[in-house]
Amino acid sequence: MQNEHMAGAILRIDLDALATNYHVIQRQVAPARVAGVIKADAYGLGAVPVAKALLQAGCRHFFVAHLGEAAALRRALPAGTPVFVLNGLHPGAEQECAAIGATPVLNSLDQIARWAECARRLGQSLPAALQFDSGMSRLGLPLQEVETLVAERSRLSGIDLTLLMSHLACADDPDALFNAQQRMSFQTVSRHFPGVPRSLDNSGGSFLDRCHFDVVRAGIGLYGGAPQKVGNPMRPVVSLEARIIQLRNVPAGAAVGYGLTHRCIRPTRIATIPVGYADGWPRHLSNKGSAFIAGQRVPIAGRVSMDSITLDVTDVPERLLYPDAAVELLGPHQSVDDVAADAGTISYEILTQLGRRYHRDYHAAPAAELQRSIRA
Repeated sequence: MQNEHMAGAILRIDLDALATNYHVIQRQVAPARVAGVIKADAYGLGAVPVAKALLQAGCRHFFVAHLGEAAALRRALPAGTPVFVLNGLHPGAEQECAAIGATPVLNSLDQIARWAECARRLGQSLPAALQFDSGMSRLGLPLQEVETLVAERSRLSGIDLTLLMSHLACADDPDALFNAQQRMSFQTVSRHFPGVPRSLDNSGGSFLDRCHFDVVRAGIGLYGGAPQKVGNPMRPVVSLEARIIQLRNVPAGAAVGYGLTHRCIRPTRIATIPVGYADGWPRHLSNKGSAFIAGQRVPIAGRVSMDSITLDVTDVPERLLYPDAAVELLGPHQSVDDVAADAGTISYEILTQLGRRYHRDYHAAPAAELQRSIRA
């Protein structure tokens, strides 16, 4: 993490808002439990501080994508806290997973066979989640492999099934008929494994008016992104503030940036800030994204460069323009979903691409104050 005075911008992560979002989802899905999805370094915000904040808020189950992420996280969590590895295990990684104490999500008969063999080799029962493909055609056992598993239960010998799961493809769209189809498919398959906790819903699924089974895997909603296409009940978690490093006056007719893609139609005041696509600010925002200075929108003029962005600040009062003046990239006037819409992408991508060159400022209220805000 960069020192504040050495970094190009300050990325602020509001851990109080994160905890509040956790409780918003928890109230929505009760009596189901909410698990924290903190893969990709907690969507770019820092897996360890995010996990600790969620743990304090009451979260007791965590999901990552890779075994390496689980290894890093295990050291920060109390012993015995379940950490699930969504992508399963590469061949040969089974013993290391057992040593770490992570729980693999088994997505194929081959992964099941290797995990069962590891259990036999170690002479102990090993925990695992089992994922079914309910129609997304991504990860999980397809129907024919489920039938094989049901007919040959001995394949699960030595495996302690702690969770059955699948994943919704269209949870952000409450009108999608496929949500009900997937739910029905998941219910049908999970009947073959009575008594094992079940998990289907993600952040978007938590706001569908359905049964939420036993565990909801919350991701983008925790971090303030909109769980569904319409409305956003979550509190913003992230803000990003850069500083002006140079101001210049550009005459009418002059061009700005690589490729000279922005031509000034009037005498123009240009401010340069030290954030670019190397910091995760999408190049697709060239000539169409924006920032804010003292609440006033300023458009990006020209291409987003590797380390800098040029802004048209002609209409900003001169008293607000000076080297080191604050520029809001994410904050009260521009959400992560707003930026994603301008860039033609999704909030997940914006968050996970936020670079390591920012100074990261984690804010959390004292425990008593945090509990009061959660109850409110």
